[in-house]
Amino acid sequence: MQQDRAEMIAVQALGWLAGNDDLMPVFLAATGSSADDIRAQASDPAFLISVLDFLAMDDAWIIAFCESQGLSYDTPMQARQSLPGGAQIHWT
Repeated sequence: MQQDRAEMIAVQALGWLAGNDDLMPVFLAATGSSADDIRAQASDPAFLISVLDFLAMDDAWIIAFCESQGLSYDTPMQARQSLPGGAQIHWT
């Protein structure tokens, strides 16, 4: 997957989160981000990786996002791996 496509998918995921009244507060709390931070960092690949990592925390979130966008369930992780630094996963 090309980086620009990966960024587009991550931005779609961010938009999906922003439209989810139940999940967006959880994302904000988990990342320590504010709405202003999100606007400022929406094009930063490291931040976009964090969006995809957050979605990957729950299969139901991945399924809901992918189904809403018409994507296969492995697309978010393919996008993550295509972003700069995304191939290196640190689960600590």
